[in-house]
Amino acid sequence: MGNVFQKWNSISLVKRIIGGLILGAIIGVVAPSATVIGIFGDLFVGALKGVAPVLVFFLVMSSLANHKQGAKTNMGRVVVLYLVGTFAAALVAVIASFLFPLTLTLPEAATGTTPPDGVGTVILTLLMSIVQNPLQSISTANYIGILAWAVVFGLALKNASETTKTFLNNVADAVSQAVRWVISFAPFGIMGLVYSTVSTSGLSIFSDYGKLLLVLVGCMVTIALIVNPIIVFVNIGKNPYPLVFKCLRESFITAFFTRSSAANIPVNMALCESLGLDEDNYSVSIPLGATINMAGAAITITVMTLAAVNTLGYNVDFGTAIVLSIVAAVSACGASGVAGGSLLLIPLACSLFGISNDIAMQVVGVGFIIGVVQDSFETGLNSSTDALFTAASEFAQWRKEGKEIKW
Repeated sequence: MGNVFQKWNSISLVKRIIGGLILGAIIGVVAPSATVIGIFGDLFVGALKGVAPVLVFFLVMSSLANHKQGAKTNMGRVVVLYLVGTFAAALVAVIASFLFPLTLTLPEAATGTTPPDGVGTVILTLLMSIVQNPLQSISTANYIGILAWAVVFGLALKNASETTKTFLNNVADAVSQAVRWVISFAPFGIMGLVYSTVSTSGLSIFSDYGKLLLVLVGCMVTIALIVNPIIVFVNIGKNPYPLVFKCLRESFITAFFTRSSAANIPVNMALCESLGLDEDNYSVSIPLGATINMAGAAITITVMTLAAVNTLGYNVDFGTAIVLSIVAAVSACGASGVAGGSLLLIPLACSLFGISNDIAMQVVGVGFIIGVVQDSFETGLNSSTDALFTAASEFAQWRKEGKEIKW
């Protein structure tokens, strides 16, 4: 049995995940009634979501408590990259919507959902999340609150005894090891997730909403393969594609099927560790990215809003569309890191054009219909970019210091 596990672990995780992906698709087509397979996916996502808040809290707190005075940090650059990337995504979505104007066949309004009243509401929600009870933040996976309290406790423990700091390090290491164990089961989890998607949704969604999906996915692919590489090249001064493809291969795949940036935090942290990045930096930047780095969400909000505008026959000049891209970028930063988190921000953007809430919620309904594909690509882009920009920021510092950049 030990030899079996050794051989299993000796195979690249990416290859194992691809194998699980193919197997899940085959079972989904051949035996769509074998619902027990889907349980593997539910267990995997549940385990990731369960351990991620604890991982973030202890890693950030331990890193700050043990941070040496004068040690360099690159968080400022990471945040700038997150914001630039999100705005660039909204801008690409505006251009694509003008080049390929879309109209929608609106279904009945989505029910059981309440959109925010405006950008102010989104910002207020973010501020209230910061001061939420720390235990409640961990239990509800409120990463803004987790980060805020981890920073507070970490700074408060900077003058603690070495024994206390060692204890924090040991706890952080133990949680990290638990995460590695969970990630080792990723092939089975991906198999279950792919099976559930294929067996329940099939391919009909592509024929019903093909053009809308093409524009959405096309924008996301443009960001992933053209815009993001340009941003990375500007920072590191060398061919960015090996790093881009590594992040897509090791982060995008799991995020695509879990459809949760929050659940993908442990995967991104493991990726950053494999790249040799500083844990003090990525333990903060990765969970922060899962909250504010929302290029995919900005694309979804912009494309869906302009499609609603076209459907109603409104005329929108390019300047107004640029204002929309700014609002979409700001709003996207308030999108939750869970499946469908960006859709409820569409009414906010629609309100810029005087579109009624009833119509806007029907647009949200379209979003839920195509969510199996749209949200998967959106989350994959968002989450893989978290790791990409974290790496690019640190490699930029290495470049300045004359260190060799390799991955």
